[in-house]
Amino acid sequence: MRSCLRRLIVFGAGGFCALALARTGEAAERPVSFVNDVMPVLTKAGCNAGVCHAKAGGGQNGFQLSLLGFEPLEDYEHLAKEGHSRRLFFAAPERSLVLRKASGQIPHGGGVRLDPTSQGYALLQEWIRQGAPYQYAGDPKLESFEVQPARGSIRRQGEQQLKVLARYSDGSTRDVTELALFESNDKAMADVTPRGLVKVQDISGNVAVMVRFQGQVSVFSGSVPLGAPVGELPTPRNFIDEHVFANLKELGIPPSVLCDDATFLRRVSLDVAGKLPTDAEAAAFLADGDDHKRDKVIDELLKSSEYADFFANKWTALLKNRRDDSSDIVSNFAFHAWVRDSLIANKRYDQFVRELLAATGTVIGNPPVAWYKRVKEPKQQLEDVAQLFLGVRMQCAQCHHHPFERWSQDDYYSLAAFFSQVGRKPSSTRGEDLIFHKRGIAVANNMKTGAPLKPAALGDAVPEIAADEDPRLRLADWMSGPNNPFFARSLVNRYWKHFFQRGLIEPEDDIRDTNPPTNPALLSALEKHFIASGFDLKELVRVITRSRAYQLSQTPNEHNLADRQNYSRYYPRRLQAEVMLDAIDQLAGTQTDFTNLPPGTRAIALPDNSYNQSSPFLRVFGRPEGESVCECERVQSSSLAQSLHLINAPDIKAKLASPAGRAERLAKEEKPVEAKIRELYLAAFSREPRLQEVQAATEFLTEPRLDAEGKPVDSQKASRENFQDLIWALINAKEFLFNH
Repeated sequence: MRSCLRRLIVFGAGGFCALALARTGEAAERPVSFVNDVMPVLTKAGCNAGVCHAKAGGGQNGFQLSLLGFEPLEDYEHLAKEGHSRRLFFAAPERSLVLRKASGQIPHGGGVRLDPTSQGYALLQEWIRQGAPYQYAGDPKLESFEVQPARGSIRRQGEQQLKVLARYSDGSTRDVTELALFESNDKAMADVTPRGLVKVQDISGNVAVMVRFQGQVSVFSGSVPLGAPVGELPTPRNFIDEHVFANLKELGIPPSVLCDDATFLRRVSLDVAGKLPTDAEAAAFLADGDDHKRDKVIDELLKSSEYADFFANKWTALLKNRRDDSSDIVSNFAFHAWVRDSLIANKRYDQFVRELLAATGTVIGNPPVAWYKRVKEPKQQLEDVAQLFLGVRMQCAQCHHHPFERWSQDDYYSLAAFFSQVGRKPSSTRGEDLIFHKRGIAVANNMKTGAPLKPAALGDAVPEIAADEDPRLRLADWMSGPNNPFFARSLVNRYWKHFFQRGLIEPEDDIRDTNPPTNPALLSALEKHFIASGFDLKELVRVITRSRAYQLSQTPNEHNLADRQNYSRYYPRRLQAEVMLDAIDQLAGTQTDFTNLPPGTRAIALPDNSYNQSSPFLRVFGRPEGESVCECERVQSSSLAQSLHLINAPDIKAKLASPAGRAERLAKEEKPVEAKIRELYLAAFSREPRLQEVQAATEFLTEPRLDAEGKPVDSQKASRENFQDLIWALINAKEFLFNH
């Protein structure tokens, strides 16, 4: 018999007083508490997952728990006291409903969640035997936990066992590996078992495993070297190359060679200005012997109006410049013009954001107030600002603690308080409001607790804000501060993805401790450079596109074909809808007309989403509607509808057969057919045609055409149709449809 002293404590289950066991030497048993012991078991078993008993709207089958156990007292009430404690059987704990259902002894919609031989089952049974206490007097609190090892290198097809240690307020340490939750951020690279065994696949790179325990999160970061001989690396042009090539050397992934001049010109023109170089521009660039011609063309593109058009198109979609009614046209055009003018003037990024967030007045006098037309509620305003300008997704924290982050409901509503004093009233312009700052103390109420919360930035306190001071200015001050951990990082990561297809943090608007960058040193260097430049967007584009890393070939070598995260080569991507439409017009020698816009307006210069409805091409190829601040709204995947549109759509056929088009002009021009073929290849691919391409095209263009009766077709008509067919073939080539 074990000798022990029993004492009563305040928290009982269903009217029972829980009995706690005070330790009496070696015979003492460890008291099991709901907070420190049972909650981790329920979380590990998935009982409080969103698809199970933490399901929104009342849980599952009458039993409700808080998501991932962030409200332990409420969960205790539901489990131990609800329904006269029907889920617990104190006289025979093993017959408790909660144990029998979780172990599959009786039917359970969630299936078997606890093995009767597991540590979790034993803990839950012992907790019930001890009287199901909530906690004991003097119960230690979890202060921190760590993953061992925190970093490591694992060979391909290798394994790494993780260990999780929890540290409590009484100085004790527990091994909670069995109770922690593990999740890989890239299951194609590595998977992890419920017990923390990381199993690496055959893909090299960097992988992270998120570890969660009792509302806290940590990360194991692992590198998976390829180990191939890297050899001599390209000479770095700037700090980007130093960090990219150092990472490749450490992983043993040799980079591809540098791309040729034709590839670079086409790539950088599409990425910076959203346009193809003309055949004349391509010919001149290829003939230029200046060693610095790549740097020069970057500077020329940054000075061009097309640069402003292209990036204004990007930003206005993210800022929801959407037309839902005919009265929106005034604000749509004014807001688009303000964004475009800001880019032409190279306005500091922090100033651009400040003018947007703190906008007051009418859309005629101050166009950035148009943002408040689409984003009306403080909750939507904080969510959009956090995701777009800070790279933090706060939506989850509106109702519960963020499952993968440290943000709580108080953090959510404290951020919303910055927008609580935004006032609006009708203006003289139909459908437009006057935006103003309402005098008063900024405050927002926590939806769940009702507690009034003053403005507070993420992880930072904000000094008291006077009633006559606009809180949004304080928010802008905090965002652009040199020590802000999100603002500059979010922007450079977003722009990195624009030029490299994949962000250093992916998704680009999900920056958190549990989603580490694949190259932390590079991201930090980019962030510092951007801040030091005075938040200069053009300088950021310049330093990225001048790097050797950006100018690598897309052609893989024998070692880097599988690399998708370390930038050992350029990752090809399909042209955006607007860019592709403009490119087809440029190659075909035509233009697409848009309502209420001057003739010749390019698709990348469209001010809002309304033109998607009138353009089948833009709809099919996924131009975004501006419904959200997520880049994911833009459809970049291919589809059968897209292929069929390029092959046989009326608008494509009309462009090819246009009397003012390139096919008609080439058919009439008196110059060698080889020169005409050269023009087409320079216009489509920014390169000279290869010998076999010239031979095949010449043979096709000069071959006599016969009609349905076998009679020769008029030579002028035959030539025109031949050029139409050749241009059609070039448009449908992958080399044309992709930026590479």
